[in-house]
Amino acid sequence: MIRYRRPLAALAATAVLAGCGGETGGSGANAGPPQPGGTLRYGLSQAPTCADPAQGGSNQTIYVTRQVVDSLTDQDPETGELKPWLARSWEISPDATTVTFTLAENATFSDGSPVTADSVKRTFDAIGRVGAAKAPLAASYLTGYTGTTVVDQRTARVAFDRPNAQFLQASSTSQLGILADATNAATAEERCQGEKIIGSGPFTYASYTQNVSATLVKRAGYGWGSEVFGHDGEPYLDRIEFTVVPESGVRTGSLSSDQLDAVSDALPQDAPQIEATGGRVLTTANPGVVFGLQPNVTRGPLRDPAVRTALLTAIDRQELIDTVLGPQFAPATSVLGARTPAYQDLSARLTFDQAATGAALDRAGWVPGSDGIRAKDGERLAFGVTFSQVFAGNQAILELVQQQLRRVGVDLRLELVSAGEYTARQNSGDFDSVYYNSTRADGDILRATFGLDGRNLNRRAAVPALDQTLDAQLRTVDTAARAGLVRTAQGQVLDAGLWLPTIELAQAIGAGPRTNDLKFEASARLQFFDAWLSGR
Repeated sequence: MIRYRRPLAALAATAVLAGCGGETGGSGANAGPPQPGGTLRYGLSQAPTCADPAQGGSNQTIYVTRQVVDSLTDQDPETGELKPWLARSWEISPDATTVTFTLAENATFSDGSPVTADSVKRTFDAIGRVGAAKAPLAASYLTGYTGTTVVDQRTARVAFDRPNAQFLQASSTSQLGILADATNAATAEERCQGEKIIGSGPFTYASYTQNVSATLVKRAGYGWGSEVFGHDGEPYLDRIEFTVVPESGVRTGSLSSDQLDAVSDALPQDAPQIEATGGRVLTTANPGVVFGLQPNVTRGPLRDPAVRTALLTAIDRQELIDTVLGPQFAPATSVLGARTPAYQDLSARLTFDQAATGAALDRAGWVPGSDGIRAKDGERLAFGVTFSQVFAGNQAILELVQQQLRRVGVDLRLELVSAGEYTARQNSGDFDSVYYNSTRADGDILRATFGLDGRNLNRRAAVPALDQTLDAQLRTVDTAARAGLVRTAQGQVLDAGLWLPTIELAQAIGAGPRTNDLKFEASARLQFFDAWLSGR
């Protein structure tokens, strides 16, 4: 058995996960000691998609859901180490097919019921009922799950039918947060309403209105926080009010005029106005799969692997940063972001070289037509990219990519859809390509994104080399060996043309002058437990 006691004997690969560029949290100048109380007013750039942590996937959704649910473990954002939360210790079998968690004695859900091994079992069993279509990340984390044995009320043994080396890190995510029996008994649709979500987290839902707002209130008596948290006991804030403010200028204006205390997606042009009124922009880069186009390899010209790989050098990623975003962002240099454990620098394969793109397309028989767009056997080199505004910069980025691809004879159509239609089209396969990113501080995000047992939005058949590598990293307990497999898989994804990387996502949070210690957790999502307001 691999056992966790203090100090950590980690199964998962670790890496320094500190943010890059700008401030990453902390208090403003001369703020003094933390002051309890007050309501923090937060402006989301997009509406949360669901109140249920298991179904939440977007950053704006997880900013809300992370606060109401505790996980078995937590991941230190500075070191990548896994630390106790609801589980005070754990034991991992040598073949990584079982993990046995020993739970804290005093944790309770907001309905007063205790957090027990039964709670762990029912939470994980319920994810299977919710299903991969509605909870794709949670389902992928439980790949091969055969059940949880309740050894006693404080001891839960989670078992898999194959080695699952990524599961321990997955147990730190909000998607696998532990929920009360009443929530686990609800349908997937019911769980998207805030009143159905009963967690053991430091905040609870006071109200939740889909696409409009969410209000959280402090959990009185909370006292079983993560070892990563900056203080013990209850959170400082009494209340968090999330409102949806899609327009960047309106968010910034509301922050500068003290109508909001913090906002999402503070764009570079917003920073001077925020700083002029005493605020700050807090930034950190996201680990996980970078933003990119994922081609559906079953239709259109993207069926041709020569087209997919040729386009890797057609995108000027630095121009995307310089023109659309700003210095807190970085061009993609691999399939994974640079803060992800086992990241492999593949920038040499992503060098901007449109001459090389053109030559590769020529060799593949795609010839420029009279309108400049290439064609082969009567088929134009034209395809669509389906995307939503889950990140404020998506449309501007893709408009510039569209211009860049046209220079090499590619007609890229931009298909902006609502979040609901985006999900529906992903699930049905009704797209030529989709544009998104996926955040996680573990290289297994590659399997969840590209594996045949994962989302596989490429709609691909077997790619033996890649499939073997993704499966092997899931089965490999040795940290160094697993990291090597994750590095190999990144190159294999590019070999098959399964991802066209663009930029690394970074969180840029505008914080008002009264907002202190608003922090990022290991997956670059906000943690409000330590946040407090000065000068109330």
